[in-house]
Amino acid sequence: MQVRVISQQPPGGRCSLYADYAEALGQCLGAEVEVIFSGERCAHGEGFPALWLNGQAMQPADGVILMPEDILQKLDGIAAERMAQLAARLNAALEAMLVRADASC
Repeated sequence: MQVRVISQQPPGGRCSLYADYAEALGQCLGAEVEVIFSGERCAHGEGFPALWLNGQAMQPADGVILMPEDILQKLDGIAAERMAQLAARLNAALEAMLVRADASC
């Protein structure tokens, strides 16, 4: 599995979240993770913020932000125990981003 994050420099909210998602995919599933910094804003496409899985840009169901469920739905053939571990890590990353966003208000 290959995961690519396209991020601005320095990473902001969604860029940091997608990098955290990629780290979880790497640690839980052994995915190869690559982070690319770009100055081009093109959410969920060729610019930032974007998370690509096996050569395809992930598209959020709500059109705004990738949720753990968006990623989990794209994965198949993975043992239930590993999926549960990944789900927990992805949800923890989302919660941490929400706490950071709330603290900055």
